[in-house]
Amino acid sequence: MDKNYTATIEVAKSPQEVFNCLTEVTKWWSKDFEGGSKKLNDEFVICHPGRHYSKQKLVEVVPDKKMVWLVTESQLDWIEKDQHEWTNTKMNFGITGKGDTTILRFTHEGLVPEKECYEKCGEGWNMVIKDWLFNFITTGKTI
Repeated sequence: MDKNYTATIEVAKSPQEVFNCLTEVTKWWSKDFEGGSKKLNDEFVICHPGRHYSKQKLVEVVPDKKMVWLVTESQLDWIEKDQHEWTNTKMNFGITGKGDTTILRFTHEGLVPEKECYEKCGEGWNMVIKDWLFNFITTGKTI
C-alpha cells in the first residue's frame, strides 16, 4: 500500500488548463518564490524565513499529463529531529482527462507517516492543493 501523502482534485477544466495553472506556482502555493517553474530542469526556491526553505528542480515535464519536482534542498525549521526531511523527496502531479473534467493527483513521494512532518505537512498540502490550487484552477483566484 502506498503511504506517500496524496491529494486528488477534480475540476471542470481541460488537462492543458490544469497543467498551465501548475506552472504558475506564485499564484497557488507561495509568493515567496524565486526561479522558474515551467520547463524541464527549471529550479525554484520557496522560502519563509524561520519556517520553511525548499529548492525544487523540475525533473519530469510531460505537457498536459505530468510534472515532477525533485526537492534538492530543504530546511523545515520547526522540525525537531531532521529539518531536511523533504530533501530528495518528489512532488508528483499527475493529470488525467475524464470526460468534461480533469483529475489532478498530487503525491509527495517520500512524505510518509514515519516522517516527523507528515501530519503538519499533510494539513498544509491539503490547504495548498485542495483549496488554493483548486480555487486557482477553477476560478482564477490567486493566493
